[in-house]
Amino acid sequence: MNQRTKPVRLRYFAILREQRGVEGETVETEAATAGELYREIAFKYGFTLAEDRVGVAINNAFARWDRKLAADDTVVFIPPVAGG
Repeated sequence: MNQRTKPVRLRYFAILREQRGVEGETVETEAATAGELYREIAFKYGFTLAEDRVGVAINNAFARWDRKLAADDTVVFIPPVAGG
Protein backbone atom coordinates (compact mmCIF):
# COMPACT_ATOMS: atom_id res chain seq x y z
CA MET A 1 0.00 0.00 0.00
CA ASN A 2 1.39 3.41 -0.90
CA GLN A 3 0.66 6.74 0.79
CA ARG A 4 -2.23 7.54 -1.56
CA THR A 5 -4.15 4.29 -1.41
CA LYS A 6 -6.44 2.99 1.31
CA PRO A 7 -8.08 -0.38 1.85
CA VAL A 8 -11.88 -0.53 1.57
CA ARG A 9 -14.12 -3.56 1.88
CA LEU A 10 -16.63 -4.07 -0.92
CA ARG A 11 -19.83 -6.14 -0.88
CA TYR A 12 -21.70 -7.02 -4.05
CA PHE A 13 -25.33 -8.04 -4.56
CA ALA A 14 -27.51 -9.29 -7.42
CA ILE A 15 -26.16 -8.49 -10.91
CA LEU A 16 -22.97 -6.91 -9.55
CA ARG A 17 -22.16 -10.10 -7.63
CA GLU A 18 -22.85 -12.13 -10.77
CA GLN A 19 -20.65 -9.89 -12.92
CA ARG A 20 -17.80 -9.82 -10.38
CA GLY A 21 -18.09 -13.48 -9.38
CA VAL A 22 -17.60 -12.85 -5.65
CA GLU A 23 -19.74 -11.62 -2.76
CA GLY A 24 -17.09 -9.27 -1.46
CA GLU A 25 -13.44 -8.33 -1.37
CA THR A 26 -11.00 -5.81 0.00
CA VAL A 27 -9.40 -3.48 -2.54
CA GLU A 28 -6.72 -0.80 -2.39
CA THR A 29 -7.98 2.40 -3.96
CA GLU A 30 -6.99 6.01 -4.51
CA ALA A 31 -10.68 6.93 -4.92
CA ALA A 32 -11.66 9.83 -2.68
CA THR A 33 -15.43 9.32 -2.91
CA ALA A 34 -17.94 6.50 -3.33
CA GLY A 35 -18.65 7.68 -6.88
CA GLU A 36 -14.99 7.59 -7.86
CA LEU A 37 -14.72 4.09 -6.39
CA TYR A 38 -17.74 2.82 -8.33
CA ARG A 39 -16.42 4.25 -11.59
CA GLU A 40 -13.01 2.68 -10.88
CA ILE A 41 -14.33 -0.81 -10.21
CA ALA A 42 -17.04 -0.64 -12.89
CA PHE A 43 -14.31 0.00 -15.45
CA LYS A 44 -11.98 -2.62 -13.96
CA TYR A 45 -14.61 -5.37 -13.71
CA GLY A 46 -16.85 -4.46 -16.64
CA PHE A 47 -20.00 -3.67 -14.66
CA THR A 48 -22.89 -2.88 -16.98
CA LEU A 49 -24.95 -0.71 -14.62
CA ALA A 50 -24.47 3.04 -14.82
CA GLU A 51 -23.82 4.85 -11.55
CA ASP A 52 -27.26 6.50 -11.63
CA ARG A 53 -28.90 3.04 -11.50
CA VAL A 54 -27.01 1.95 -8.38
CA GLY A 55 -27.30 2.98 -4.73
CA VAL A 56 -24.49 3.04 -2.22
CA ALA A 57 -24.17 2.38 1.50
CA ILE A 58 -21.08 3.00 3.58
CA ASN A 59 -20.63 1.40 6.97
CA ASN A 60 -24.27 0.23 7.07
CA ALA A 61 -25.83 3.61 6.20
CA PHE A 62 -27.12 4.83 2.85
CA ALA A 63 -24.75 7.45 1.45
CA ARG A 64 -24.39 9.94 -1.36
CA TRP A 65 -21.96 9.38 -4.21
CA ASP A 66 -19.86 12.36 -3.07
CA ARG A 67 -19.32 10.85 0.41
CA LYS A 68 -15.61 10.78 1.24
CA LEU A 69 -14.05 7.38 1.81
CA ALA A 70 -11.80 6.48 4.71
CA ALA A 71 -9.49 3.51 5.19
CA ASP A 72 -11.34 0.36 6.21
CA ASP A 73 -14.79 1.62 5.19
CA THR A 74 -17.25 -1.05 4.09
CA VAL A 75 -18.93 -0.04 0.84
CA VAL A 76 -21.99 -1.78 -0.58
CA PHE A 77 -23.15 -1.03 -4.09
CA ILE A 78 -26.88 -1.71 -4.37
CA PRO A 79 -28.26 -2.50 -7.82
CA PRO A 80 -31.96 -2.31 -8.65
CA VAL A 81 -33.75 -5.46 -7.54
CA ALA A 82 -36.78 -6.96 -9.20
CA GLY A 83 -38.98 -9.55 -7.63
CA GLY A 84 -42.44 -10.48 -6.75
